[in-house]
Amino acid sequence: MADETRAQQEPQDDYASVDLRMDVPHSARVYDYLIGGKTNFEADRVAAHASVEAWPALPISMRTTRAFMHRLVRRLTEEYGVRQFLDIGTGIPTSPNVHEIAQAIAPEARVAYVDNDPIVLTHARALMSSTAEGRTCYIDADFRDPDSIIGDPRLRDVIDFSRPVALSLIAIVHFVLDEDDPQGIVRRFMDALVPGSFLAVTVFTGDTDPVGVGGVSREYNARGIPLQVRDKAETEAFFKGYELLDPGVTLVHHWRPDADAAPIRDQDIAMYAGVAVKR
Repeated sequence: MADETRAQQEPQDDYASVDLRMDVPHSARVYDYLIGGKTNFEADRVAAHASVEAWPALPISMRTTRAFMHRLVRRLTEEYGVRQFLDIGTGIPTSPNVHEIAQAIAPEARVAYVDNDPIVLTHARALMSSTAEGRTCYIDADFRDPDSIIGDPRLRDVIDFSRPVALSLIAIVHFVLDEDDPQGIVRRFMDALVPGSFLAVTVFTGDTDPVGVGGVSREYNARGIPLQVRDKAETEAFFKGYELLDPGVTLVHHWRPDADAAPIRDQDIAMYAGVAVKR
């Protein structure tokens, strides 16, 4: 049985076959560089520097979004009793990851990670170091194909769809253009979850600094990384039909900040956050 469990938790692709395209910038590696990580290449660093030149606050905004994810998981686990997380758009593992935060509070917590980035696949084992009481898995799949994720046997082996799940979409929907109907994709996932489930989304915005953030968007798009900036009304559309938790849709540093949080200027943040429950 132990061997069978390990086999179920192995990433489904052969690491040796992964083409990292080191000569082409990738959003996950640009993000990794800007938050101080080491899993990036020269093309990613060039793109990062160009983006920061366009908007110097970009690293602050990215680090603050990561801090929001930490608070989100901690508060959902502690205050709302969430024991299952579906994290899509996982990115390069940077400790603490979702399962490390959740399982430190509730060792029985279960977390399924989903991404379709080759660089994430090469680090997938770091996402599967679960407690003995809990479970984790990594699925190589595309957010834009929700049915393939919802029906994946690896997901069904870890996540019990008869119980509430927190769907975490942190820093992913801005890489899905309107023509691909990101709101419809989110609804398809939420339709598969039972009442009592949660939806957490962050959305890249230019509301706080249209010129600077617009420059970031141009740099990303010019380097082949599609990125779409959205305003507050477009962010709120992701939560239509669900009950937003206080304080509603707000800049990430204003969503239930820790008491000892250092002050951050609104104009240095380009990410809205919202968390809602399905009734």
